[in-house]
Amino acid sequence: MVFTTAMMMVRSRGPDEFWRKRKIFKIAAHFSGRRRNCYSIAIKAVHRALQFATIGRDLKKKDMGQLWDTRIKAGCEEHGIDLPTFRESLSRCDVQLNRKVLADLAIWEPSSFKALSELAKSIAISYEMPQAKILKPSATVVTRDLLLK
Repeated sequence: MVFTTAMMMVRSRGPDEFWRKRKIFKIAAHFSGRRRNCYSIAIKAVHRALQFATIGRDLKKKDMGQLWDTRIKAGCEEHGIDLPTFRESLSRCDVQLNRKVLADLAIWEPSSFKALSELAKSIAISYEMPQAKILKPSATVVTRDLLLK
């Protein structure tokens, strides 16, 4: 591009402006009304949407962690051991499974989770852990064993 004066060069934004706007309009494509057609309104809406997306990613991580803890706790109660004892026992015998894997085992592989809980019980008893609570299965908790009878 040839500029006759320096002032014309400063005023010319060129193709850069097109691609910058295109990036915003592409993100705002699913918005309704002027929020997707008018650049000055679209850019505000896009910035706000990106903020909510960032917050949503953090909330999703927190929600999934709570879900995993709930599933592990339910599996532990089903097999008669409390959650802190279960975690401490597994760490003492070097079973390094994270919450996601333990929750998946509790839901989809009950026999494997039962083996882990039996291992945790035996470790808690052999180490005589002071905080260890070996629970008796409650009649109010419906387990797979009760369903099979």
